[in-house]
Amino acid sequence: MTYLPFGADGIIVRVEADIRRGIPGFDITGLAEGAVREARERVRAAFRNSGLKFPEDRVLINLAPAGLRKDGAALDLPIAVSVMAAAGLAPAAGNLLIMGELELSGRVRPVRGVLAAIASGLAEGIGDFIVPAENAREAEILAGADCLAEYRAGCRANFAAVGNLSDAVAALFARAETGAFPAPGVPLAPQSAGGDETSPAEGYPAGDFADVKGQGNYKRALEIAAAGGHNALVFGPPGAGKTMLARRLPSIMAPLSGHESVEVTRLYSLAGPHVTGKSGFIDQLITCPPLRSPHHSASAEGILGGGRSPRPGEISLAHFGVLFLDEAPEFKSAVLQALREPLEDRVISIVRAERPLQLPAEFQLLMAANTCPCGRLGLRVDYEDAQHGGQGCFCSQEEIHRYWRKFGGALLDRIEIRVPVLPPKISEIGGQRPPGEERSADIAKRVLAAVEVQRRRFKETGARRNALLSVGKLELCCPMSDQTKSAFHKAITRQGLSGRAYHGILRVARTIADLAGRETIETEHIMEAIHHRRFGEDPWDIMSVT
Repeated sequence: MTYLPFGADGIIVRVEADIRRGIPGFDITGLAEGAVREARERVRAAFRNSGLKFPEDRVLINLAPAGLRKDGAALDLPIAVSVMAAAGLAPAAGNLLIMGELELSGRVRPVRGVLAAIASGLAEGIGDFIVPAENAREAEILAGADCLAEYRAGCRANFAAVGNLSDAVAALFARAETGAFPAPGVPLAPQSAGGDETSPAEGYPAGDFADVKGQGNYKRALEIAAAGGHNALVFGPPGAGKTMLARRLPSIMAPLSGHESVEVTRLYSLAGPHVTGKSGFIDQLITCPPLRSPHHSASAEGILGGGRSPRPGEISLAHFGVLFLDEAPEFKSAVLQALREPLEDRVISIVRAERPLQLPAEFQLLMAANTCPCGRLGLRVDYEDAQHGGQGCFCSQEEIHRYWRKFGGALLDRIEIRVPVLPPKISEIGGQRPPGEERSADIAKRVLAAVEVQRRRFKETGARRNALLSVGKLELCCPMSDQTKSAFHKAITRQGLSGRAYHGILRVARTIADLAGRETIETEHIMEAIHHRRFGEDPWDIMSVT
């Protein structure tokens, strides 16, 4: 058997081989696409260059289920093993899942989706696996670690990591003789170097919160967003530190739990080497919340996922993490509006002719934007600057509103936290770090404490964070005094906010109370939540910031 990535799951494919008398030939059935059909020539050459004799008969390979299209080079090695077993050159594979691409020399190349394949195999009761040597560390993630027992379905993963076709044959004979691979969990080929787990410090070298001077309101907003999983928008002129602080957000976020780590690592395994680190393939468990920051030229398909052979997009790669859209108004309107359903449903449904699929989308959105096309709306321009030619905004009012309208009211209504920021003064930039500047580690302790409170609170419901708290649970999880409730309702009425805004403010207030270590939401928590919500509907809000 083998595994083909498809969306966020994939399919297990049974590879059947039949050799019969007739004119020599090599046929593959089961909706095999280009790369799979070309496996015929790669397998022949790999046999010859590995010192093995390819059968001089009629060879037929069937890939079941035959009704689903098969594509990719990961079927090379399982096809070769099936031919060897049918020809009597190797023991029958039996309950074994194999993945690997073959070079003409017989060398086995790495493939994507190995961790996902092992997870799916274990769920189906498959305990033995043959994987490429370069995917060995990826395979070890589910082969070890007792905290991942939930993925094993009662069996333990036993795998052999092979560097070439001859290694695969040796592993099959050893398994047939002893009932196990030569050394379970130890690859036959040398193991690539790499660490055991990623940590927040190693995974995010972007810097520390203390490196950015000032912007206390923005830092506080990011702390609340990190603790509760809330969406946020920061806007203001260039040079205010919007991007600098946004890229430091993961440094204060709580590490992923064991289950979350495996889910994120699975998605990166399925996405392929173009999204992983220097090694090209997954070599360790991802324990830091991911931060994805696509360029504003990204297509809707690149953000949402899909393609001819569907793969996770940027939203799914930000699962349990952050999707950061820098220069957000520069993104296509269709891309921005496509975010609305995933933010609401926390899943992306893609319909294909073969079958529909769903991609996970439990992420928090962070957007940074200038206030106008030229970026100067809100800049401080004093008399001396004006004397030397300094000017404010160059845009007309219509240009400013057209620029801001790309967000749309429906998307902005889903953003619980909006922060206007101005560039710091020169006097604030120079000099030593002020004594009040907190480091990321200090903020992260408060965030982690608040997250642990939420994990205990939602242990049975599966909500994870306050931002995912359902409307039906709000009243139960957000107790308030009559005085606080009255102040809340008056503020909502005065600002004319929607029902979604009402619930969003309540969720943010719940997070603020958790950060303060309070079970009951107080008036000060509600007022701070409203403060973080009151801006952002109009770019001219930046003019009210002092």
